[in-house]
Amino acid sequence: MIALVRRDLRRSVSSGGATLVVAFFLLVATLFPFAIGPDAALLARIGGGVIWTAALLAALLPVERLIGPDLEAGVFDQFAVRGLSMTSVAMAKTIAHWLGFGPPLMLAAVIAAGLLNLSADTLLRVEIGLLIGTPGLAALAVVTSALVAGVRGGGAVTGLVMLPLAVPLLIFGAGSLDPAGGAGAVKLLAAVSLILVAGAPFIAAAAIRAALD
Repeated sequence: MIALVRRDLRRSVSSGGATLVVAFFLLVATLFPFAIGPDAALLARIGGGVIWTAALLAALLPVERLIGPDLEAGVFDQFAVRGLSMTSVAMAKTIAHWLGFGPPLMLAAVIAAGLLNLSADTLLRVEIGLLIGTPGLAALAVVTSALVAGVRGGGAVTGLVMLPLAVPLLIFGAGSLDPAGGAGAVKLLAAVSLILVAGAPFIAAAAIRAALD
């Protein structure tokens, strides 16, 4: 498991995947102030939601590369021959994907908070929400990649598959920023993220096995 995580994480770093995700995230966060205007109060009010939207869109970028290349190269066939469980492989890919984009995204959120005029308290809530929600996004990305792997033109439908399923994370993540009812939203965000992390490896493993057949 550790070797698989290190392999995928090393490949993500060497290919610049994490850099691309962070750059896209900051680009989206930068464009919103230009589109909305220099209203500091408005930016502060919607800034948390902007960060969550940017995080969700950024999480889409590496989806196509998580499963497809290994499937085409026969890597999963080698895993199967060695008796490795596809569920364990999918879990390792989820962990590696989160390590590759979750912590960098949380660091980039500090820069985005400055661009969007967020207070320190709001930034803290954003960081807590990202810490809880990004593992769910990583798990969902691996499932989506497994579902579209081997499908002709699968890259074109990744957004159509992933975005609707990620809506609960976006809603509860943005809701966690409310000072009044944020605690309840954080609990719901944690529940959704936990369900995704726990169930995604089994769904991804089934999709990989189907693609191998």
